[in-house]
Amino acid sequence: MKISIIIPLYNEEKTILALLEKIRNIREFNKQVIIVDDFSTDDSLKLVQNYNKLENLQILNHRKNLGKGAAIRTAQKYIEGDIVIIQDADLEYNPDDYKNLLIPIINREYKIVYGSRVLNKNRYGSLNFTSVYRIFFNHILTILSNILNNQNLTDAHTCYKIFDAKVFNKINLQENRFGFCPEITTKISKLNYKIQEVPISYNGRKYSEGKKIGILDGFDAIKCLIKYKYFM
Repeated sequence: MKISIIIPLYNEEKTILALLEKIRNIREFNKQVIIVDDFSTDDSLKLVQNYNKLENLQILNHRKNLGKGAAIRTAQKYIEGDIVIIQDADLEYNPDDYKNLLIPIINREYKIVYGSRVLNKNRYGSLNFTSVYRIFFNHILTILSNILNNQNLTDAHTCYKIFDAKVFNKINLQENRFGFCPEITTKISKLNYKIQEVPISYNGRKYSEGKKIGILDGFDAIKCLIKYKYFM
């Protein structure tokens, strides 16, 4: 099997090469890496353009900043693999978790897997979120998503979303920013696919370290859940 790894990239010059090295060192799978630079204003794009250690690396770039969802939508047209992985460029999520995340799809038990930052964690202190507020809002958004979509997820807004490529490619994505997460989770529910969750490691960043998602994105997530559940 071949895996296509989609990496939306925006101003992550401090982490992107370390991430690519981690991906390069995964030897178990045939890999396609699709980086979509979302009009970075630092050296992110230059760094990946000069990186020549991955055989199947595609670099796409936007001519203006559009958002994570738009970057994923751009990459969707170039997928060659049997399985699709969404990977942030900031190293909050560790590619070492790929092996466990891929097992349910490789074994043909599920078409979709989410990596959960909270599954099997018993204490707030073990979650590695940068604040209790982020834990609280993530929990509330997940509960709301579960109610609307008749699901039983522990971490609906995780970055690590893994798909059978045929399923992923038939989902018509529309959101430009972080609304990608509630949009695709709701559309999965409407297609009657079950999502398997797998525990993952997580190393959350602070806003001073480059964290981009904020409280307004939380309200946008609620709007997207309602929009794609009832109006789209």
